[in-house]
Parts: sequence; structure tokens; C-alpha cells
Amino acid sequence: MQGVRIDLISEERLSQMPSMEKIRLILDNVREGTIVILESGLTPDEQSVLIEMTMQEILPDGFSGIEIESYPSKQKNPGVFSRFLKGDESRRLTVIGPANQLKMIRKDRGFISAWISGR
Repeated sequence: MQGVRIDLISEERLSQMPSMEKIRLILDNVREGTIVILESGLTPDEQSVLIEMTMQEILPDGFSGIEIESYPSKQKNPGVFSRFLKGDESRRLTVIGPANQLKMIRKDRGFISAWISGR
């Protein structure tokens, strides 16, 4: 079958997984060329670990890294202290995919537009 595979992962499934299991699931799928859409997004710590692990796995085997984008916080203009103290964990709907296939075109409060290319 040709085309682009997209995995939509529910908040319920994600809530039952430890952070490292979520990150490994995402990274393994993206390495295979799958676009992953998370209903509830990742915490800032999980997102940092995902990016760190991605950097460690970029190899000459063609893996070009990830592209990641999330809807903004549910809060309107959260302050610096709010982000620092709460970790801004109110992210929702996160789109993650291979950097060489997924390009974010536009994002605003309730809309993410992405361009997905075949391999």
C-alpha cells in the first residue's frame, strides 16, 4: 500500500502509559515514516526528552529527525511565572512526524495546517 500512515492516539491510551513508553512509541513510529497525532499532547518534560532522544538517533541511515507542533495552551496568554510553575501542561493535540515528510505551514489557537509528502 502506498501513501502516508497516520496514527491517532487517544488521551485515554496515553494516560495509561509511562512517559518513556510514550516517547519510545512515538519515536519508533516516526522513524518508520508514520505521522503521529496525540489527542492530549505531551508535557514539556516529555517533549524535551523526545527531542533529546531524537537528536541521539539521527544517523546516516536516512532518519532526518522530527517535526513537532501542538495547539497552544488553553489559557489565553499564560504568564511567564504560570508557565514556569505549572510547566504549561495544558497542551493538546500534538502532531509529530519525520522532518523530511512533515512541514508545518500554519498554526493558531485552534488550527494546525501541515503539508505531508510521500517518501
